[in-house]
Amino acid sequence: MQNQRKFRVGILGASGYTGADLVRLLIAHPHIEIVLMTAERKAGLPIAQIFPHLGTYDLPDLISIDEIEWPAVELDVVFCALPHATSQQVIKGLMHATGHSLLDELLVETRADMANQIVGEIKVIDLSADFRLRDPSVYAKWYEREHTAKSLQASAIYGLPEWYREDIRGAKLVACPGCYPTAALLSLMPLLHSGTILPDDIIIDAKSGVSGAGRSLKEANLFVEVSEAMHPYGLGAHRHMPEIEQELSVASGNDVTISFTPHLVPMNRGELETIYVKLAEGVTVADVKAKLSAVYADEPFVTVLPGNDAPATRMVRGSNHCVMNVFADRINGRAIVVAAIDNLVKGSSGQAIQNMNLMLGIDETTGLMQAPLFP
Repeated sequence: MQNQRKFRVGILGASGYTGADLVRLLIAHPHIEIVLMTAERKAGLPIAQIFPHLGTYDLPDLISIDEIEWPAVELDVVFCALPHATSQQVIKGLMHATGHSLLDELLVETRADMANQIVGEIKVIDLSADFRLRDPSVYAKWYEREHTAKSLQASAIYGLPEWYREDIRGAKLVACPGCYPTAALLSLMPLLHSGTILPDDIIIDAKSGVSGAGRSLKEANLFVEVSEAMHPYGLGAHRHMPEIEQELSVASGNDVTISFTPHLVPMNRGELETIYVKLAEGVTVADVKAKLSAVYADEPFVTVLPGNDAPATRMVRGSNHCVMNVFADRINGRAIVVAAIDNLVKGSSGQAIQNMNLMLGIDETTGLMQAPLFP
């Protein structure tokens, strides 16, 4: 890397779980300086009062978005870890002011003064769902509101590095995949693209730790509600379904409809997906594993396990890795693909940093080579 200066980074929404993991990982990144962190309800507080494990590091206090002093902050990268709908409003203001949105789009009034002061070119990495879906009508259907930054939605690059690496390198706005889509797409896209499996009758049984539900106070996420229990949610209508189908359809070249059921399990972090697929004519389970092994042979963060080793969340906890394997189903012509990731790292913050590295021309693995935590 020719330019060894430190890039100045801002994290919008630093008080959530994904924000905390962004901070945790970026602290150790040799080319990054965190200069700004926002949190609307926690504005004015030091990060140590929100996340004591980060209290020994030299980090800026949390402020509200409206308190940001543009252009003095001079950011190179903004991570947007805000709720959906909020992200599109804030990002539209940022991108408009740096010359990357259409002039006929109106700024959200409450952000206009802030946005018009921004100078320079800022790369934006969004961790919400706001820019993942290419078709605005699909977004409106699943999120029950119209998209307010449609031109940006059309120009955003979907941030799955293993599939869209070259597009991400030149992107100004990257939409990071959801955690469930990350594991599903890494497992299925190479197989559909190669015709190794059939696009019909794909069943995804997914399980995630409670951190996947966010940090806001919800009765369903209280300890006594989730401890010693497991339950499905979003049955037949989870918002990650159209995102998975969108990318699988691109890989397949045909429309793909999936059966997808997520479950909440009583652990802090981690995600496991068991995926049932139909083999194409003449294809064996060994062929499926060989295809995945060949595709990911040189990928730093995706590993196809040897033999019959079964993926487990303990193999990836706290890391940016995805482990997967393929098994024979007792039903002829079917196979079972199992994948595990950490929902907060490869499923969110780690993948966001992986995208940032590509956008900045930094080695893709920088700051992300931490080994998984065990026990």
